[in-house]
Amino acid sequence: MYEKYLLQLEEAGKIRNLKERSINCYKNYVSYFLNYMGKNPEELTCQDVRDFLPAKKDNGLKATTSNLYNSAIRFFCRNVLYILWDDITVPCMLIEHKLPVVLSVDEIDRLLNATDDLKYKTMFATMYSSGMRVSEVIHLHYGDISRTNMQIHIRDAKNRMDRYTILSKRNLALLTEYWFACGKPRDILFPNKFTGGIPYSFFRGTAKYSDTIGTP
Repeated sequence: MYEKYLLQLEEAGKIRNLKERSINCYKNYVSYFLNYMGKNPEELTCQDVRDFLPAKKDNGLKATTSNLYNSAIRFFCRNVLYILWDDITVPCMLIEHKLPVVLSVDEIDRLLNATDDLKYKTMFATMYSSGMRVSEVIHLHYGDISRTNMQIHIRDAKNRMDRYTILSKRNLALLTEYWFACGKPRDILFPNKFTGGIPYSFFRGTAKYSDTIGTP
């Protein structure tokens, strides 16, 4: 019923160079919204969105998820329906910022040691020590780990921005153990059904072999 509008949303996302994952999320949120409202999208107003979001929050929707709906619907209204968006009528919800729970060294050790699979143990350790997202860790390549600078190069992260993060000695030791155990992979470190395997030659030049995890 709304396929035409969702295709237009996808096209608008591609024009803005949004990531495929972001486009799919937008489509899912907007599709739910359209089906919930059950009216012609051309007749939608900011007031409809204002009525929708608080109603969902009353049903248990968290403020963070509500703001994701807000972003997706705003993008749809502005770039597909060409509706003048009003941030006063449809404001973002305030999010509670609580102090995070910081695990002790012993608790971290127990958490990692409870993981028998070396691959997942290395992934968990990398995420915890560097602050990387899951989506960033699963796309790590051999050339992204710099032993010389003790840094991890994160490529094409959120908002298509590259950045560096720290590499601890303990994390490097675990990455090295995993690297040797997996036959010294020169491409994606943690291959999976989403990333598959990309020839390392494609990334050649991003880091010298002598700088990275193992030895040449």
